[in-house]
Amino acid sequence: MNLQEHYNRLYQKSSKAISEGNYIIENQINDVSDSRFGITLLIRPSDEIKAKIQLFLEELKEVDSTQYYYPNSDIHITVLSIISCYEGFTLDKIRIEEYIEIIQKSLIDVDKINIGFKGVTASPSAIMIQGFPTDESLNNLRDKLRENFKKSTLQQSIDSRYAIATAHSTVMRFQEKLRNPKELLEVVEKFRDFDFGEFEVDKLQLVCNDWYQRKSNTINLADLYL
Repeated sequence: MNLQEHYNRLYQKSSKAISEGNYIIENQINDVSDSRFGITLLIRPSDEIKAKIQLFLEELKEVDSTQYYYPNSDIHITVLSIISCYEGFTLDKIRIEEYIEIIQKSLIDVDKINIGFKGVTASPSAIMIQGFPTDESLNNLRDKLRENFKKSTLQQSIDSRYAIATAHSTVMRFQEKLRNPKELLEVVEKFRDFDFGEFEVDKLQLVCNDWYQRKSNTINLADLYL
C-alpha cells in the first residue's frame, strides 16, 4: 500500500463530506453505559511528537472546543486489534499469558521500527495524524502476529473489521455538530504537510481498552520491548 496515496484519498473524500455536512457524530463517546472492550497491541509516540500534536489540537480547539480531543495519555498507533471491542468482553474470558507468549514469539528477529508523523488527514468522523513507517518492519511484525494467532485456538478477531495497514493516530473525534466546518478544515489544511517528527519504537503495549482508548478505562497488560 502506498500510504501517502491512501491518506490523500481519505482526506479528499472526508474533507468533502465534512464541508457538505455529511460527517459522522460519535454519539457513544460520553455514554457511561458503553461496555465495548477488547485487547489491542499498540505503540505510543514520543513525548516530543505528542507535544507537537497538542499544538495542532490547540489550534483546532480555538475553532471548535466542543469536540473530543485526545490527551497525550491516549494518543497511540494500533499495531493490531487482537480482540476488537465488543459489548460484554471481560479479561476473565481469556488467559492473558497465552496472548503475551504469542506476541513475544512474534517479536523474535523483528528489526527496529521507526515511524515518522508527517501531515494530517481525516475520516468522516475524526482527524488523524499521518504515520509513515520508514521500512517494512511494522508490516512484517503484523504479518507474524496474524500468522501466529491464526495458528492458535485463542479468541481473536484480527482483521475482522479491516486489515490494518497504516500507522496513523486518531487525535480528534466529532462528538457534536461542528460549529464551523470551513474554519476547522482551514486549520487541518495548514497542517496537511506539517512534520511532527520521527521516533524509534522501543516498546509495544498490550492493553485492554474501550473503543476510544481512554486511559481511565485502559488496563496495561504487558510492556513488550524491542
